[in-house]
Amino acid sequence: MSSPHDHSRLPQPSAIDFDQTPFVAIWETTRACDLACRHCRAEAIPDRSEDELTTGQGFALLTELAGMGTPICVLSGGDPAKRPDLCALVEHGARTGMRMATIPAATPLLTKDLIRDLKAAGLAQMALSLDGPSAEVHDTFRGVPGAFDLTFQAARWAHELGVPLQINTTFSEYNSGSLGQMVSLVRKLDVVFWEVFFLVPMGRGRELGQMNADQFEEMFARLAAFAHSVDFIVKITEAPHYRRYLMQNRRKTDGGANHPHAAGGHGLLPAHMRRDFGPGGSIGVAPRGVNSGNGYVFVNYLGEIFPSGFLPLSCGNVKNDSIAEVYRSHSVFRELRTPELLKGKCGICEFRHICGGSRARAYAMTGDYLEVEPFCAYEPKKG
Repeated sequence: MSSPHDHSRLPQPSAIDFDQTPFVAIWETTRACDLACRHCRAEAIPDRSEDELTTGQGFALLTELAGMGTPICVLSGGDPAKRPDLCALVEHGARTGMRMATIPAATPLLTKDLIRDLKAAGLAQMALSLDGPSAEVHDTFRGVPGAFDLTFQAARWAHELGVPLQINTTFSEYNSGSLGQMVSLVRKLDVVFWEVFFLVPMGRGRELGQMNADQFEEMFARLAAFAHSVDFIVKITEAPHYRRYLMQNRRKTDGGANHPHAAGGHGLLPAHMRRDFGPGGSIGVAPRGVNSGNGYVFVNYLGEIFPSGFLPLSCGNVKNDSIAEVYRSHSVFRELRTPELLKGKCGICEFRHICGGSRARAYAMTGDYLEVEPFCAYEPKKG
């Protein structure tokens, strides 16, 4: 008989068909949050909405996601700790076999007791946001004094309670100069996962300065070197051309044996980028590139279904629509899974199957999710 948190009931990540099943589903459980982050895509507000998905609707969503074979589900926000049913949602998702994670905000709602209850409910991983190496940088970014210290307190509680800890960092022009200090800090935090987000200019993030293509390449080099020096997972989000950077460098060292269209046209990533599980059995990363609508689905607090939280094109609502049907059949999702439809240099790039550029950034900056990734320095070979 399966245990309450038996992940063996779901397909192994390497066997997932992204046309049928998202590798990761994100549910924005609430838009309410007591922070005022400068980059917030959701432009969060302090109070919950009466129109949020109910507990019962949330259970139904989690059950359908598991039925699709989705291995990982993240309960995000706003601040998911604003929902009194957070632990019940985690427990229900874990019982379906999904690996459940959540991203509570560093506010007084994040207590040691909450973390203990989340672990008992079956939480596989907890993420905390850290966007600067000092209180001055981080608290300015988050909009509330004391967030930096609360983050470190919560990290200590996670370690004491044995909850695998993930750190999320969003880089923009504002804090890109802190990369070296952040690398040193994350190395000391005993994490299992560092997720590095490259800013997509939406929500409040539209007011922040963008890095350019050359700055992206410089950060790719430094992040790749760091990833090779640690035993935990370093995942890059909304900069899929990092995968192109890795494959380019891999070809330099193996004489070109690993073509980007290997593995049935999908292109396997380097081994450290495709691990089913992380340290201590923590959440792993996809065997190939995940992008908006391609191995990824997002449900907002109202139940609307998007290819990504950073690509706010509503394709249905779980209150009325099957998320499986929307993910598998909606024209927007299908186009996002067809690299041949990409425009400009992205459409002819030999790395389009493992990269494809940030569809969310293309949409945010051009209004067209099939347009060229705005901050890619690579010029593909012609012909």
